[in-house]
Amino acid sequence: MKIIAVIPARYASTRFPAKLMQDLGGKTVILRTYEAAINTNLFDDVFVVTDSELIYNEIVKNNGKAIMSIKEHESGSDRIAEAVENMNVDIVINVQGDEPFINAEPLQKVIEVFKKDTENRVDLASLMFEIKNRTDIENPNNVKVIVDQQNFALYFSRSVIPYPREENVGVRYMKHIGIYAFRKQALLDFYSLPMLSLEASEKLEQLRYLEYGKRIKMVETTHASIGIDTPEDLEKARQML
Repeated sequence: MKIIAVIPARYASTRFPAKLMQDLGGKTVILRTYEAAINTNLFDDVFVVTDSELIYNEIVKNNGKAIMSIKEHESGSDRIAEAVENMNVDIVINVQGDEPFINAEPLQKVIEVFKKDTENRVDLASLMFEIKNRTDIENPNNVKVIVDQQNFALYFSRSVIPYPREENVGVRYMKHIGIYAFRKQALLDFYSLPMLSLEASEKLEQLRYLEYGKRIKMVETTHASIGIDTPEDLEKARQML
């Protein structure tokens, strides 16, 4: 089973433009993320795929592997699908470009999903993390996921799901961590299918998979992702280093 990591990297960002090219302890955010993915030793190869010559050149000049997108893309999945369409790979891991503190353990867990899936029931695997603070639960930037008894995703939302009409009934609120593992065919199917209303409304690409009947296996982790979405997040990351 050939497994690669692909890091989709847009230069523009609504909340924090050019965040991937910001300095983080002497290296750019995107370069640190790329190097962290390689250092997990989990992948047969690692690529950055981008619409930006600045990001492309940043990776290549540091002896990394980068791919320039040919088309404009609405989502990271579209960008990755174009890049891997003609590659001989089985599993593609989407690593977020703004998460330079990659932990190998949760990545290993999503890879294990496919190694154990002998009946090919899983199209995608992703991660979730329990959140308990009310502010975190209500924050629309924290995407929540609800799952069935086998931990297959039922729905993702920026809203509070499930709605707490009744308290103290054992509901856990799970934050979606945006690391995906795809079967290559599921990724190519996504690339060929039009966006539907749920994805358009929530601006969450994972809803396209659900709307077309793909099965997303969620894996719980205790490792919270540390993404850089704002200048304040960048300052926290610098302090962590």
